[in-house]
Amino acid sequence: MRVPLLIVSLSLGAAQAVAQGTQGGFVARNFTFASGESLAELRLHYTTLGAPRRDAAGVVRNAVMILHGTGGSGRSFLTPGYAGELFGPGKLLDTARYYVVLPDGIGHGGSSKPSDGMRTRFPKYTYDDMVRAQHLLLTQGLGVSHLRIIMGTSMGCMHAWVWGYTYPDFADGLVPLACAPAAIVGRNRMMRKMMMDDIRQEPGYQGGQYTEQPPGLRAALQMLYMMGSAPLLQHRQAPTRDAADSVITAYLDARMKATDANDMLYQFDASRDYDPSPHLRRITAPVLAINSADDLVNPPELGIVERLMPQVAKGRFVLLPITPQTRGHGTHSAPTVWGGHLAEFLAALPER
Repeated sequence: MRVPLLIVSLSLGAAQAVAQGTQGGFVARNFTFASGESLAELRLHYTTLGAPRRDAAGVVRNAVMILHGTGGSGRSFLTPGYAGELFGPGKLLDTARYYVVLPDGIGHGGSSKPSDGMRTRFPKYTYDDMVRAQHLLLTQGLGVSHLRIIMGTSMGCMHAWVWGYTYPDFADGLVPLACAPAAIVGRNRMMRKMMMDDIRQEPGYQGGQYTEQPPGLRAALQMLYMMGSAPLLQHRQAPTRDAADSVITAYLDARMKATDANDMLYQFDASRDYDPSPHLRRITAPVLAINSADDLVNPPELGIVERLMPQVAKGRFVLLPITPQTRGHGTHSAPTVWGGHLAEFLAALPER
C-alpha cells in the first residue's frame, strides 16, 4: 500500500522544492524476517526525485536506486555536495532524465525501527531482510520492476552486492561504494562489537528499556567517528589542540541528540551474517566497485576486493588513491572524487 506524502513549503523556491524530492510511505503487510519473527505492518519510507518513464511494455527504464549507509537515511543524499553534483541539470543522474529512488532501510529514518516503541522486541533484521523490503517497495509500492543502476554507500554498498545475486536481472548495473563483498571479520567486526558492547554492557542501557539515552551510546559514537574519519581531513579541520577538542565534542553532542541506542545496536548487528563471497558468480550485471585507500573500515592492504572481483563476470574495481579530496570511508559520498568513473560506467551500459 503506497501512502504519498508530498512535502510542500511555500518558503522554498521551486528549485529547492524539487531538490528536496517527494517523500512517501509504503506498508509491507505480514513481513516475515529471516529470524522467523514478523511484523503485521512494516513501514518503509522513501524519497523520489524525477519521474518514471515507461517503455512500450510498461516497464520503467530510467529508475536509479541509491542506498544509504548505517545510521543514515535516503534523505542524507540531498546535500549540495551529493545531490548538487549528481542530480542537477546536466549532471550524471539529472532528475529530468532519471527517476531517483532513495529508500530508508529497515531500522532507519522514517521506516519501522526499534525506537518507534517496540525497542528490543523489534525483529532482529538482517541485510537480506532489508534488501527484500527494498524489492517490495519498488515492485509493489512504486511499480518499478527494473532499475538502470543500483548505487550504495557503506551499508548500502553491501546491499548492492546482495541485490546483485538475489535479484540478478533487476538492474542493468551495480555501483557499490566503500565496502567489500565478503563477511565482516577482523578489525571491522571488532570495531562493530566494541560499539555494541559499549551500549549493552553499560548499566544505563537497562536491557534496552532506558528512559534516556544510556551513556554507553557516547562511547559507541566515538568509535563510529574513528571508523569514518581520515587523517588528512581531520588534520585540516582541527589544526590545533583546541580545534580538535571542539570538533569531536560538537560531533558527539550532535549525534547524541539524533541517535537512539537500540536503533544503533540493531543497525550494526544487521551485518552479522553478510557474506556475498559464495554467490559472486551469480551476479550477471556489470559492477563498478569503488573504495578509497584511506578507508579505515576497508583498508586496501587486505586486498579483499581485488581477490574476489575475478569471480564477477563483468566486474571492475577502482581503488582511489589518497588525495586532499578523499575523506576516508566517507569518500563514498563525494561524487567530485569518483564521478568520472561513474560517467564511464554509465556510458558503457547497453541501452534498453
